[in-house]
Amino acid sequence: IDIYPSQDNPTNQTLWIFSGSSTTWNVGHIRTSGNFHFRDSWQIDPGSNSGSLYNANKPNNQTISLSPLFSSSNTDDIASVRARIPGGGRTNITFAANATNTPTITTGSGNRTIANLFMHDRSNPDNLGIRVDGSNLSFTNGQTSSWIGAGIINKPIGDFFAGTFNNRVSNGPDFAADATGSVRVVINSQIIPEPEEYALVFALFALGFVILRRHFHKKHRQQAPTL
Repeated sequence: IDIYPSQDNPTNQTLWIFSGSSTTWNVGHIRTSGNFHFRDSWQIDPGSNSGSLYNANKPNNQTISLSPLFSSSNTDDIASVRARIPGGGRTNITFAANATNTPTITTGSGNRTIANLFMHDRSNPDNLGIRVDGSNLSFTNGQTSSWIGAGIINKPIGDFFAGTFNNRVSNGPDFAADATGSVRVVINSQIIPEPEEYALVFALFALGFVILRRHFHKKHRQQAPTL
């Protein structure tokens, strides 16, 4: 899961992009609601971030609605992601071709829309999970599972610590492989950078190099002995 501040509403919203696949390692189902359970929620290893994934407005068994990106009013976010899908001409960041579609999880039993995110601050480890729309999505051991798409939630990036966070092996989630890092959450403190920003930084660096070179060349000429 890649998380960025929304370009359209960076002070209030975050953009969540789902990609990747795994293998289920137990029998269970992903629920439509409910608090923590290892079948569809996981414990996040917060690393050195004060023992917490959540930095502010810490959630207490909170379920937050996830709006599909393609149907939202976040036009800058949509354009930014679509510009980076294969064939979009942007090579600095690449997302799956269906990254702007409805966030969806698929198992061997079918697929469901990821309609909500479950969050709970336990201060090492913290809980994070997905909740689907319609009815529970079942899975059995050894099935392929995957998720795609992107969505917007009404929670700002400042509510999270920036960094890369892995699930802990103990307590699932059962729909992903039984290994540390089978679910990885990458929280970026800045919006998805535009290629123009990279070009500007490179141009400023080049200009600074030219100015510095001319400075030392002029200084060298002034210090050179005369005959």
